[in-house]
Amino acid sequence: MDELLSPFDIDIVAAASLCLAEPVEDGQSFGENACIKALASATASSLPALADDSGLVVHALDGEPGIYSARWAGPDKNFHHAMAEVERRLGQSESDNRGAHFTSALCLAWPDGHVEVFVGRVDGRLVWPPRGEKGFGYDPMFVADGHDLTFGEMDPGEKHAISHRANAFRKLVDACFER
Repeated sequence: MDELLSPFDIDIVAAASLCLAEPVEDGQSFGENACIKALASATASSLPALADDSGLVVHALDGEPGIYSARWAGPDKNFHHAMAEVERRLGQSESDNRGAHFTSALCLAWPDGHVEVFVGRVDGRLVWPPRGEKGFGYDPMFVADGHDLTFGEMDPGEKHAISHRANAFRKLVDACFER
């Protein structure tokens, strides 16, 4: 977020640096979970807050892991385990569809409760075994449409140009910032 906001001369304060409690993410969508986090921060800090919720949506798994993407990695955030679980479930699926997409929802919230949500998506397919050490989460098993490298193999700048988070952020910039 810092990198994406750097061109706009905004003083950024992380919720963690304010010792704000993490809210329970019990929404039913990426947008709802992003708003839960942003509203909690905005209310507690009396400052506008920006929060993201994102994850991997696997078509043959009826959208799983979806909003539970981080939870699939467990409390120790073991995404090697999470990727293996995706592959295991794909192997049990009756479908040979390896299509997937990443979704990112950004919620900008004000202390008065007003929110705006911006959603970005990047479509692609899953590969096995995972490839690359860059990025995080499920990046090593995701190849964006029109590309040959996984997000885990891509230069960070190249990934940022096409990622779900960048797509959501472009929508936020178009709506909220003068260029």
